[in-house]
Amino acid sequence: MLRASAAVERVGVPTVSIISSGFLKQAAVVARGLGLPEMAIAEFPGVPMTQSKEELRRQVVELLLPRVIEGLSKPIQRGEPEREVLLPQPEEAVMSGTLDEINDYFHERDWSDGLPIVPPTQERVHRFLQFTERDPREVIGVCPPANREATVWNVAVNGVMAGCRPEYMPILLAIVEIICTPEYKIEDAGSTPGWESLITLSGPLVKALGFNAGQGVMRTGKQANTSVGRFLRLFIRNVAGFTHAPEGADKGSIGQSFLVAMAENEDAVADIGWQPYSVDRGFKAGDNVVTVQSVVAISAPTYSGTESAEEHMKIIADVIGERACGYWTAIGMVYANWHPLIVLGPSIAKVFAKDGWNKDDIRRYLYEHVKMPASRAEHYAWHCGQTGFRVTEAVKLGLLPHAYHESDDPDRLIPVFQRPEWIGIVIAGDWGRNQSKGYVCNHVQGVPTSRKIVLPGNWDALLAASRPKS
Repeated sequence: MLRASAAVERVGVPTVSIISSGFLKQAAVVARGLGLPEMAIAEFPGVPMTQSKEELRRQVVELLLPRVIEGLSKPIQRGEPEREVLLPQPEEAVMSGTLDEINDYFHERDWSDGLPIVPPTQERVHRFLQFTERDPREVIGVCPPANREATVWNVAVNGVMAGCRPEYMPILLAIVEIICTPEYKIEDAGSTPGWESLITLSGPLVKALGFNAGQGVMRTGKQANTSVGRFLRLFIRNVAGFTHAPEGADKGSIGQSFLVAMAENEDAVADIGWQPYSVDRGFKAGDNVVTVQSVVAISAPTYSGTESAEEHMKIIADVIGERACGYWTAIGMVYANWHPLIVLGPSIAKVFAKDGWNKDDIRRYLYEHVKMPASRAEHYAWHCGQTGFRVTEAVKLGLLPHAYHESDDPDRLIPVFQRPEWIGIVIAGDWGRNQSKGYVCNHVQGVPTSRKIVLPGNWDALLAASRPKS
């Protein structure tokens, strides 16, 4: 809302943004980042979705409406420019001291995620910079809501702090390129669902850098998976400004912790004759590719035990499709954009391939067989605050396919998965168990976005020199 108001105010039209009490501090952060800290805001007291109709009406008439009129009656308030907050500059030492003193200093300034950080000394940062040919001062993009520049230098700084190894630097740069793209919508990383970004890595770098693609793939414990996942959360906090401190922009109502990076098991993919996830994303087999997407919910571990592909699909459709994805698909319908990810254990994928199925067969089955009543989707959307959403209207507007309005029956069954091609499929995890898992995306916020990882010309020599001496 504030971004829309800012665009209108810049052409000379006064605005008032209606913000409920719980979002006032986040609104202040966004307004400062937009360079318009004096924008008029009308506070709506409390939580609208938990109030009775009578209370809601009273609040609007007695409190909200006068505040809106007052805000619109005033000229646009530009005010004095805020005094610029001086941030640490590249090569600047912010402090010196013991490890405990440095960690206390960073924690007090909200520069850490609550865990001990590795002090980003100049020596350590320069080790990271050796693994890229890019200028440390290069601006990769601007990260709202704080609107700070993402640079090669601060990528290295946050990589050090997260406990990454220097040779991960090309991956970190590709990740930051992704979150700086407009389609990723990093400005919404602090929305109330509390979604986290999931990194998926494909290609030879998985083995070369020691990423775990097998048993416990999403556990902390492996340095590569864990530190790269932690890096992204630190970068989003420190550069984009998404902290959940009183003055922070992170409004994740309950939230979740960072996700370790997921590595694809390309040996298992090749063994069954499928193509890796990177090819699904538009790249060539053998390319090193990183994909980042939002995850708002994760399914239960899904066990299916049979030699039949279709019998496996019935379980996956039930547990991952209907139960995990069914509830949140309504918000995907509202925004006409939704990209769930399904992780198949190698043994499960092998059954599919042996039975003649490919990934498109899995996607098509899910689209055709996982359905819910239209009225239930609207019910779920209403309780999330999308009180005006109607499936039929979304079809008329071209936001949903015709399959969503084959009749006017409010309880007609409609697909949970809006488009089969939007379903991501990755093979990873324990080869010795029959488990799969689903990851639910948060509609247009954090859509899957991929980049090819660019290695420096002397990569092999750098990698060889970086290996621990035995």
